[in-house]
Amino acid sequence: MAMNPAVAKASVPRWLSLLALLCWGTVVQGATVEGVELPGEIRLGEQRLQLNGAGVREKFFFDIYVAGLYLEARQADAGRILSQDRPWRMVMHFLYKKVGKENLADGWEEGFEANLDEARMERLRPQIDRFKALFPDLHRGDEVLLDHLPGGGVKVTINGRDAGTVGGSDFASALLGIWLGERPVTRSLKADLLGGN
Repeated sequence: MAMNPAVAKASVPRWLSLLALLCWGTVVQGATVEGVELPGEIRLGEQRLQLNGAGVREKFFFDIYVAGLYLEARQADAGRILSQDRPWRMVMHFLYKKVGKENLADGWEEGFEANLDEARMERLRPQIDRFKALFPDLHRGDEVLLDHLPGGGVKVTINGRDAGTVGGSDFASALLGIWLGERPVTRSLKADLLGGN
C-alpha cells in the first residue's frame, strides 16, 4: 500500500528528530574545573572511558591540582571501583606554582599509609618507592596522567612524556585508594570524583 506523500513528508523530520535525540543522549558531558577542561570521554588503549567526576585537591586553603577520574561507565560506589580490576585514568592538572618532588613523595606516602594496613604496605613497598621516584618537581600547568589497564599496572605520563610504569593490579587499587579509600586525601574530592559535583 502506497503511503500518502503528505504523511511521508511529515514523518521524515520526526524520524530525524528522534534519531538526533537518541544520539544526543549518548554524548558524555565533560567538565571545566578552575579553568581546566576535562573531556567527557577519552580512549585508553582500546578502551573508551567516561569522565566519572572531577574536583580540586586543596591543602591549607590552597588549590593544588584539578583531578579527574575516568572509568568505563559512571560509578558512585568507591568500594566497587577499588575491588574491580578494570581500566581507569586519573588526571592531575597542577594549579599551584610549585610542588617539590620531596613534598610529592611525602604526600604519596601519607596517602598510602592512610589506606593500607601494615602487611599490605610492606608487600607493596617496592612498587610504592618506585612510583614516588618517578616524579620531578611539578609546576602550575603541568599535567600528570595515571593510567591503569588490567594486568598492566599503572603507567605515569608527565606532560606527554612516559615517566615509567609500576606493575601490579594490587598497587593500582592501592593508588586509587588514595582518592577513593576510607581515608581519602580529602572527602570533598572523593565525593566529586564519584560524581557528586
